[in-house]
Amino acid sequence: MTGRGRTCKAKSPDIKCAKSTSKPEEIKHESPPRCTRKDFKEEKQKGATKEQKPKVQKKTSSSDENPSAQSIRKEKTTKHFTEEVSKQQSTPADNKKAPVQGRQAETTEPVTKSKKMQPKGTTEDSPKTTKEKKCVRKEKSPEQSREETKVQPEDIKTAKTCNAKDKIPETKMQPVRPKENPKADRCEGKVDTILSTTLNKLKIKRDEKSYTSKVVNELVDAILSHLKQNTQCFKEAVPLRTGSYYENLKISNPDEFDVMLAIPVDRVDVSPFGDDGAFYSVELKRGNSPLKRFEESSTLSASKMLGEFRAEVKECAKKYTEWEVTRKKKGCPAVTLIRTVQSITVSLDIVLSLVVKSSWPSFTKEGLQIDSWLGTKVKREYKWEPYYLVPKFEGRGTKEKDGVLAKDTWRVSFSHIEKAILKNHGSQKTCCEKEGERCCRKDCLKLLKHLLSLLKENNSSFEKFCSYHAKTTLLHACCSRTKDTDWGASSLSQCFRLLLEDFVSHLEEGILNNFFIPTQNLLSSLSRNTCNSLARCIREECDKGFPIFK
Repeated sequence: MTGRGRTCKAKSPDIKCAKSTSKPEEIKHESPPRCTRKDFKEEKQKGATKEQKPKVQKKTSSSDENPSAQSIRKEKTTKHFTEEVSKQQSTPADNKKAPVQGRQAETTEPVTKSKKMQPKGTTEDSPKTTKEKKCVRKEKSPEQSREETKVQPEDIKTAKTCNAKDKIPETKMQPVRPKENPKADRCEGKVDTILSTTLNKLKIKRDEKSYTSKVVNELVDAILSHLKQNTQCFKEAVPLRTGSYYENLKISNPDEFDVMLAIPVDRVDVSPFGDDGAFYSVELKRGNSPLKRFEESSTLSASKMLGEFRAEVKECAKKYTEWEVTRKKKGCPAVTLIRTVQSITVSLDIVLSLVVKSSWPSFTKEGLQIDSWLGTKVKREYKWEPYYLVPKFEGRGTKEKDGVLAKDTWRVSFSHIEKAILKNHGSQKTCCEKEGERCCRKDCLKLLKHLLSLLKENNSSFEKFCSYHAKTTLLHACCSRTKDTDWGASSLSQCFRLLLEDFVSHLEEGILNNFFIPTQNLLSSLSRNTCNSLARCIREECDKGFPIFK
């Protein structure tokens, strides 16, 4: 038995260990060896040796004196110290590690408590004891580690496998990007440079643009004034400027201008000529319209009306000797005038047209699929706009159907809607504005038009392909890739390749539907061999990195 404030003189090695733990400084520096000594004690206590049992029974009485002393110390110490004392009472194994102040520092109570608790069969360890065991495993002797490997081989195997699995995804999660396909990245970078350089070359100089537009506008104004003063049929003509120049899609030089002179007509019957829904015959209803002079068997003759319109334009152009009227082309609805402006040959197409202020033809019902791109509201607004008819036909002019000749028919035109779409082409209203993100829709169309013009120069069999095929391809592509992020300016090469794939697929299938009239195939007049030949040339240019642009 030990008294208060006196140490127990024990001869066993366990009691010597208890004496060593009575000093706080030794506890801090020699904590790992004590941890191993404790585990050694636990292994002996599990064996339940007969020599230790009577010693434990003798010292139980002295250990009962500690709760009263600890309760007194709780009132004098801080909150942090009281938590440590409570932990010492609940976990006897931690009493050796915690520093104890006062007279009880030299007692052997932690040793007796650990001996008393273990024979009772308590196998659960507190959180602190588990942490101590982990640190013990790191510093155990080789013999003890060998014994543990024999006892728990499965745990070690699982630990090894876990460590191996943890290392594998680390190598996969950090791939080296340049080594994936460096050749493709270099080629893509070269293509970006080529396309950007080509676009810079295709830009029109501001001085040339302003001067040529001024010269063209002077002639257009003169023609309008001449028609109002000298004719009855065309005096109500209204100019409608359409085409690539006014859509900001003109490339290289400001050398082509399209101006439509539209004549309004009221109360007309429009009947389809053919099955594709692109050509129509026009019949004037009752009334005293000045256009009745161009009727043939109650049908407004497009050829007669175009002939007189052409004569009036030529009469006006005589006053402007710089301009020259070209020969009429078969089926062409325009009167073309040319002039040289600052070493650039400028052509002006004056197109005769009729303005029909009624609902669009039934063939347009499935066209203009811009709902998911520009929205149903915008589509409804476009549908309320009038449509135009131009004196144009395909094939032989003498072809007759229901008493109407092909040369007297009119082709439907939605050039004003195309212009509106291309000017407001973004799914977001701020697309390509100062405060918005810039897209590459127009850049892709410019590159496709330039590629097509270069291929036409190298191969005369491609002469029938025109820029309208490229524009229609872009409109269909915008309806399939509707978001502005799909056409980001930084993704020019990818977007251009996708547009080329769309155009090539149309050529290989031999089908390119009119954007407004899906029943009309714009490639119907071209042979399949010619379409496949053009598709093959475009693929070669795309695979080689567009050497034609260099």
